[in-house]
Amino acid sequence: MSATVTRGRAGLRTGMTWPVLIGWGVLVAVAVVLLLAPQIFSAYDLSQILTQALWLGIAAVSVTFLYRYGGMVSLAQVAIYGIAGFAMGNVVHTINSEGGLNLGWTPWAGVAFGIAVAVIVALLFGAIASRSYGIYFLMITLALSLLVFYFFGQVTKLSGFGGIRSISRPGFIGDPITDPKPLYYTALGASVLVYVLLRYVVRTPFGIALQGIRDDPPRMRSLGYNVPLHRTLAFALGAFVASIAGILSVWFNTQISPGSINLAQTIAVLIIAVIGGLSRLEGAWLGALAYALIDYYARQHTPTLGLWLNPGRFATIIGLVFLLIVLLSPDGLIGIGHRLRDLAGRRLGTPPTSDTAAAREEQALPETAGVSTASGPSSSGGQEP
Repeated sequence: MSATVTRGRAGLRTGMTWPVLIGWGVLVAVAVVLLLAPQIFSAYDLSQILTQALWLGIAAVSVTFLYRYGGMVSLAQVAIYGIAGFAMGNVVHTINSEGGLNLGWTPWAGVAFGIAVAVIVALLFGAIASRSYGIYFLMITLALSLLVFYFFGQVTKLSGFGGIRSISRPGFIGDPITDPKPLYYTALGASVLVYVLLRYVVRTPFGIALQGIRDDPPRMRSLGYNVPLHRTLAFALGAFVASIAGILSVWFNTQISPGSINLAQTIAVLIIAVIGGLSRLEGAWLGALAYALIDYYARQHTPTLGLWLNPGRFATIIGLVFLLIVLLSPDGLIGIGHRLRDLAGRRLGTPPTSDTAAAREEQALPETAGVSTASGPSSSGGQEP
């Protein structure tokens, strides 16, 4: 018994506990599957499940980032990625002028323009909403989302009659319908870059101060931080991430219409973030994969049982899944994964999770203190465990 405890404590000091090793093993396995996905899965699965899950995960991670590190539940992320998509769709060339202004720009110029417009609009939205908190922030962002939806629904010069279709894409992407591989790898690379960017930002002085504002805004204000400005900039960063999802969604669907940024899509992205788990950024892609799988299998394989269950009842099915996950694991699928990992670690002789978490906190203290000292005083918020 004493030997096991000694080995466990030694593992905590080195960081090589069984849960950590299991986590790294899962990460390596997932990376291998993602890299080899075109050789493992069919073209349909690659496009309709994996590629869709990747760009939806980018949209959802913008929600997760704002909630996890800024304490802001935003319902405007779909509207923002819609702005990016419509801005790009209007300035690039469209075949046969199918909606929009059709200004004839190159695809990459359109991408830069779409992201820039989305971020500028998000700065305005953030300035409006940044002084509100909780349910008031959520309702303001919902109102802004509906404003964008009705704007593009009524200004047909910018949105076309039924949307902008046949939007040109960069040459290397080709046709995602006949050859989904290039778009899949593009979405995978964008997901990795977004994840690395957000993980880096939350460890910078800006990110640590944002976590302090999340935990105690009055205290951070008394320490000299401009709380509304900080929240506005964080909202703009979330918009930048969401705009990337918007560009990918246009390439994926080969079009964009007001119906693709309606309230149902807004709720879908929020559901994805909650199903995956709002405590960690990885949960966004996990929730998006679950959503895409449920979408596919519910529409293809749901039996018909009277009027209450049939392949057209996807909203009912995803609602029931959402309810079950929230009741069984408030931390979403990522929480279930952590519990399974820790259970396996305990069976292999690793000390309880609380000990592991305490050791990680102890290891993180010097780095956090160093950054806080360099950036000025900050509230508790720390780094993501």
